[in-house]
Amino acid sequence: MDASFTFDPSSGVAQAVNQTISTGASFAAAYSVTTIGGTAFNLDGYSGAASLIKSVSIGSSLHALRTFAVGINTLTGVINLGMGATATKGLKDGRYKYDVLVSSGTTVYRIVEGDVMVRAGVTSSV
Repeated sequence: MDASFTFDPSSGVAQAVNQTISTGASFAAAYSVTTIGGTAFNLDGYSGAASLIKSVSIGSSLHALRTFAVGINTLTGVINLGMGATATKGLKDGRYKYDVLVSSGTTVYRIVEGDVMVRAGVTSSV
């Protein structure tokens, strides 16, 4: 699911966006980020990282099960996430958590976070 939202770095609050991933299929999402003034969020010089984990509950492992490919369009303020069909194929049905971080030097923002529902398909190959 693509999303457009305003991000205020002074608040430190990530935008909540839930996603659905179908196993064995490619996943892509685009987040259009604007400032509180309504202009594209300036992502010049930023890099991104995004991970998928099964749970953040007490006693669970916080090691990423999968990472997303992250692309940043500095001109438009768009962050693109992607995960290939091979990576999604090994996921089991269920609810997961994810987040997207962007950083430049020592500045790090958690820009997006949410739940991911992974749904298994019935067709095993194309």
